[in-house]
Amino acid sequence: MKQIEIGKNDSGQRLDKFLTKRFKNMPASLMYKYIRKKYIKLNGKRCEISSRLETGDVLTLYIKDEFFEETPDEYDFLKAPAKLDIVYEDENIMLINKKPGLIVHPDENYHFDSLIARVKHYLYDKNEYDPKKENSFAPALVNRIDRNTGGIVITAKNSEGLRIMNQKVKNRELEKIYLCIAVGIFEKKQSLLVGYLEKNEKKNKVYISKKPMPNGKIIKTKYRVLAEKNGLSLLEVDLLTGRTHQIRAHLASIGHPLLGDGKYGKNEINRKMGYKWQALYSYKISFKFSTDGGILNYLNNRSFTAPNVWFEEYFDKGDYIL
Repeated sequence: MKQIEIGKNDSGQRLDKFLTKRFKNMPASLMYKYIRKKYIKLNGKRCEISSRLETGDVLTLYIKDEFFEETPDEYDFLKAPAKLDIVYEDENIMLINKKPGLIVHPDENYHFDSLIARVKHYLYDKNEYDPKKENSFAPALVNRIDRNTGGIVITAKNSEGLRIMNQKVKNRELEKIYLCIAVGIFEKKQSLLVGYLEKNEKKNKVYISKKPMPNGKIIKTKYRVLAEKNGLSLLEVDLLTGRTHQIRAHLASIGHPLLGDGKYGKNEINRKMGYKWQALYSYKISFKFSTDGGILNYLNNRSFTAPNVWFEEYFDKGDYIL
């Protein structure tokens, strides 16, 4: 028999959701059986899978020791650098300026370095995150950015902040503005592009059409030309829908691919310019809450901008000819 006390980062969850996170190697069918047979009790009483946990609750578990994973002596995230470019930080969230080339989450080529690993290392060093003291929570990224794209990534430092931020993203109560360099001079200096996007999972590539497609999803991309030099255009882009590779593919579909984009762009131009990454940056985020923000209400109507977007200075110099 073992007991688990529910902490602040565990509260508000359904019992089954908590147990799934806490005991990753326990089959769901066995977990439901344990609850039904009263091998798992909440505050000494019978509970249901839908029971909501509150801070201070005590779970009593009469289950096999094999499901209690041993805490490692050393964590993999400590192998990642702890250095972060932080745009903003408080007790609930961080806004991190991710540089191009860094993955946000581990992939099949993972070698212990990712943005989330760096976040955990940073907070561990600050004594704000200790896996031994958490039952089901770990710091989490609210939004994602492709490896070769830079920009602001929101990180939640506690479960309540994560829940609220996920809800705000889902309800589109956050505005993310992108900066990019596109090849060519736009006839319309600002416009709303509407199309349909279909993704090919095997090729990790998307295709755009002006007409509906069988598996296509509608996309809306709003752009504004900020400057033009030597056959290139500096744009500010507002995603009204957030689909995979949307900005890159949508602009390419109208003849204006991003500079440095090896997947949807023009490689002869990319080679000539010597760009390693696509000139795309999620450089500004604004919190525009239309519903209650709870503990994050103080962020409402605030905006944050990433400093020193790597390709801005290059564009301003204008010492290039296509």
